[in-house]
Amino acid sequence: MNPSCRFIYSCKSISSFGVLRTQFCPKILTGRFSNFHVNFNQGRLFHGYPSRLMGFRGKIGGAQIPVCGKVSILKQSRVCSNVGIWRSRGRVRDVNLIRCIGGDVKRHSTTVETRTNGGSFERMYVHGGVNVKPLVVDRIDNDEVEDVGENGKNVDNERNEEGTRSINRVPRKQREESEMEKEAWRLLERAVVTYCNSPVGTVAANDPNDKQPLNYDQVFIRDFVPSALAFLLKGDGEIVKNFLLHTLQLQSWEKTVDCYSPGQGLMPASFKVRTVPLDGSNEKTEEVLDPDFGESAIGRVAPVDSGLWWIILLRAYGKLTGDYALQERVDFQTGIRLILNLCLTDGFDMFPSLLVTDGSCMIDRRMGIHGHPLEIQALFYSALRCSREMLTVNDGSKNLVSTINNRLSALSFHIREYYWVDMKKINEIYRYKTEEYSLDATNKFNIYPEQIPHWLMDWIPEEGGYMIGNLQPAHMDFRFFTLGNLWSIVSSLGTPKQNEAILNLIEAKWDDIIGLMPLKICYPAVEGEEWRIITGSDPKNTLVFLSSILIFPFGVDLYTYFEYAINFYPFCSPWSYHNGGSWPTLLWQFTLACIKMGRSRLAEQALAIAEKKLSMDRWPEYYDTRHGKFVGKQSRLHQTWTIAGYLTSKMLLENPELASLLYWDEDYELLEICVCALTKSGRKKCSRVAAKSQILV
Repeated sequence: MNPSCRFIYSCKSISSFGVLRTQFCPKILTGRFSNFHVNFNQGRLFHGYPSRLMGFRGKIGGAQIPVCGKVSILKQSRVCSNVGIWRSRGRVRDVNLIRCIGGDVKRHSTTVETRTNGGSFERMYVHGGVNVKPLVVDRIDNDEVEDVGENGKNVDNERNEEGTRSINRVPRKQREESEMEKEAWRLLERAVVTYCNSPVGTVAANDPNDKQPLNYDQVFIRDFVPSALAFLLKGDGEIVKNFLLHTLQLQSWEKTVDCYSPGQGLMPASFKVRTVPLDGSNEKTEEVLDPDFGESAIGRVAPVDSGLWWIILLRAYGKLTGDYALQERVDFQTGIRLILNLCLTDGFDMFPSLLVTDGSCMIDRRMGIHGHPLEIQALFYSALRCSREMLTVNDGSKNLVSTINNRLSALSFHIREYYWVDMKKINEIYRYKTEEYSLDATNKFNIYPEQIPHWLMDWIPEEGGYMIGNLQPAHMDFRFFTLGNLWSIVSSLGTPKQNEAILNLIEAKWDDIIGLMPLKICYPAVEGEEWRIITGSDPKNTLVFLSSILIFPFGVDLYTYFEYAINFYPFCSPWSYHNGGSWPTLLWQFTLACIKMGRSRLAEQALAIAEKKLSMDRWPEYYDTRHGKFVGKQSRLHQTWTIAGYLTSKMLLENPELASLLYWDEDYELLEICVCALTKSGRKKCSRVAAKSQILV
């Protein structure tokens, strides 16, 4: 017996949308769906939640039995009657059904009109259950019908505004897969999660011997990105499209922690497909999506990066499939705007970087990255560039597009000017004067030279440099965070010269960052008293005690012993998990950055190192020790994004022309945009003009 499907919506959420519930049985509708529309008999105007499109993929062959149920229709002031259908190879890939959402709608009747047109027809099913129910449309197509998009054009011949070729038109090199690749694909396919018999994502880890998976059996947005790219590069876009559709729906859910609700555009960190008893039945079951917006996470931190990764993946989906109709839909346009509204909301900040709490990204535990971490800024910059490409420019969006352009310009200048360090910059900081009170101050953040760590003096190479991990008043985090630096290259957040210098540093410090297993999540690890203060004595970002050597002395209290032990360096190892651990999933981002900069050789060398151990070690989540020699002591095995990162790296290296669809080149128009030019105030003195010669190199 196939389970029915529904989403869990709280009563508060429903009432705030003003839901109209109407009982009706599904009917067979004939004619093309573009001629299908809903008539609302009431002539009133409504104001409230913006219109949203909901898309669902139905089953062919009637495997899901149509039943009578409740349908929720959310009305706005105008009637929507748009439908986009995308077919591939003679079978349905998706049907987009518009749902309008409005304000205070109660007890309004509805009618459905259809028109016959052609030899194809649609069947609309409404699945049983309560609250908001997705309308599932099963479309039966004639074999002779041409593949069309929502504008009536052949999908395979469609090109985006920039003329970028899709993956279907880019020749891919074919070769026999190695045994390691075959194993990786088998494991990746086993990790696929289905919802209503359709693939919707991959679990974080799928170790059959793990008896306590915690939340590793959920679908994480950030974890799914390398899996999505692997499927897209292989030519399978269905799972990615379903993932984008369902996570978009989750965005509008009610999210409450201790009587407080975050912003409307927040994307969940993860979701899980659960099978629960059908309402009113002891035998029948239904599948529900159960999301986590941070209310169940360790530390209760909202996943800031989830929405940014979602936008980046939406762009990648369009680039690699040619299906740009998806991102042009009203619900996706609205979803993008809601995420941007969260990020671009005015606050107390004096700088264009995004302010976040600790643990709001890949480093999801306390690691001293609260403030303006580089990883978030690089993803934020990428999401802004993606949004600028995908947003439909009209009277309603032109102000947002203008805001995006201004923020991109300011953010790129801010990061390039203040986050960048090399030998020259460190020497400049070393000679900083402090306590400067002036519009022309050199030391704008009042950084004390004593903050420069001793390890950095000898570590940084002559020809290399990198973006520091964080910048706040009187504080510079000089740690090297790999993901932020790699994504600065991919998104062109750094200048071409800076991007080249980052790879120079990685090559010069190969043993430190690549080591025996690529790549270090950050360098160096914090230890001793610094570890205790920064991580809050987090045992997972750990110091490993050797109990056989450190014997608890008689008569010494536990606190004194602990203070002694954490400073007993020869017998402890701080290089673990987020605290200097080695994460193989970073391989695909390293590969993408190397291909962009014309240095694929580095990625090939790193991949060859990883291939020696990954399969033998059963695809672990991370590695411990300074050079990544041992599998992490709490590392999950069969970690999905480790597997997907390896496969994506292999395919990108074999098809570098596809990598060009995933990264951005320098946008010189951004250098001409400066908000300072919009003011006549004499108090503001812009340093962009003086720095432009450095930015363009």
